[in-house]
Order: sequence, then structure tokens, then C-alpha cells
Amino acid sequence: MTATQEITRLALAVSDTPQALESAETMRDTQHFVSLEEADAVVVLGGDGFMLQTLHRMLDNGRVIPAYGINKGTVGFLMNRPRKGANLLSRVNRAKCFDVAPLAMTATTQDGETQHFRAINEVSLLRETRQTAKIEISIDDRVRIEELVSDGVLVATPAGSTAYNLSANGPILPLDSALIALTPISAFRPRHWRGAILPDRSRITFRVLEAEKRPVSVVADQRELRDVVSVELAIQHENSLGLLFDPGHALDERIVAEQFVF
Repeated sequence: MTATQEITRLALAVSDTPQALESAETMRDTQHFVSLEEADAVVVLGGDGFMLQTLHRMLDNGRVIPAYGINKGTVGFLMNRPRKGANLLSRVNRAKCFDVAPLAMTATTQDGETQHFRAINEVSLLRETRQTAKIEISIDDRVRIEELVSDGVLVATPAGSTAYNLSANGPILPLDSALIALTPISAFRPRHWRGAILPDRSRITFRVLEAEKRPVSVVADQRELRDVVSVELAIQHENSLGLLFDPGHALDERIVAEQFVF
């Protein structure tokens, strides 16, 4: 689907909240919906968490179409505002499409198991016990930090830079910046390291030090793997997702506005 192609067939993905279910019934009275396999775009009713679930579902199924979110949750950073009486199909066709590339993660556990996850917002490494984590950080096969002593560390995409990354005092990244954020979580050593902003072509490797004594888990959006010893990350441009936003409410504008919230 390109930006110039007209969208004629919509699918509908609905979270299980009463507000979303009620809105879905109203929409079905005026708009015909088809399956995800037949659709040109999907309308997502819910919050940011449900939007992430829907995007992951498309990634896992191997068919990715643009997603137009309508906020029926709380924050709704990835969603558009509800508008009563608006023609849904016209609204989707007027929307601006932004590409969001996921993080591809390969993680290895203490027992030698290897898992592959993808994350649209962020991948975070977190200590599992009261012991602080000790993590070696390499960028493009070069060790940059020999030992980060902290509660953990995360890597965020521009789309995820206003989520966990922001609460950990990481930078907000414009959507078209071609950057990723590397942000420590409650760093003890190096005490004054605030993180780094990296080109999105960078390959990041984390190696957990003293893994048995200081166990670490990894979370890719909402999927967790415990007791990891190494994690490798890279942006997967070939699997970019399309997020549709109303004119004047695009994600990059919201990213800029978020930096002036006190």
C-alpha cells in the first residue's frame, strides 16, 4: 500500500473494553468491514497497548497493512482522537502515513535457549532480583561500556521514545529522525552516563555479566524472556509498519509537543 493508493476496504480490530465495543457497534451501522486478509487498512479501537497487539499480530501473520487508531484507552499516543459524525473511510484516506520500523531481537538464555522477538516501542533489560545488573554494551561489535551497573537498560524506537524511555529520562526522538535511543535505567556506574542517541542502522549487543548471581530478563514490548545472557538488537527496515494519523495530529507533531510538557 503506497501513500497514493486509495483505501476502499477496511478491517476493524476492537479491544475488549466496554467503550471500544460500544463504538464498534456504532461504526458497523455505517461502515462495512472485511477481514484483515482482505483489507487495505485496519481501524484499531482501543489504546496504545491494543494498537501494539494489533501491529504485532500483523507482523506475525506476515501481512502488514496501514493501521488507523481511534483512542478508546487512556494515553492514546499512537491513536487519533474520536470524532462523532465523521465519515470513517474519508477520514482514513485523508490521513498521513508514517513508517515505523520494529526492533529485531535475538536473546540467549543461561540454559542456551535462543529466542527471536520484535518490538515496536522498546526492548528493555531489567534486573530480576535485588542485585543490580551488570551489563556490557557493544555498538557495531565495538565495546562502548565495559560494565554498566544499573537496574537495566533499554533501546527505544522513535515511536516508543515517549513511553518507558521518557520515564527513564531518555530523549524524545522525532519519527523521521532515523535514530534510536539507548537509555540506562537507574544507572549506578558510570554514574553520570545519560545514555546515547544512535543511528538506526546500528547493531547493539548486550552481554550480561555475572548472569547467575545477577539475573536479568528482557522485555520486547509486552513479551518477556527471563535469565538472559546476551541480547542482540537491530532495526528491521524491511518490515516497516504504517501508522495513519489525521492531518494536524500526526505522531511527529505529538513528539515535538511532548517536549514542552512540564
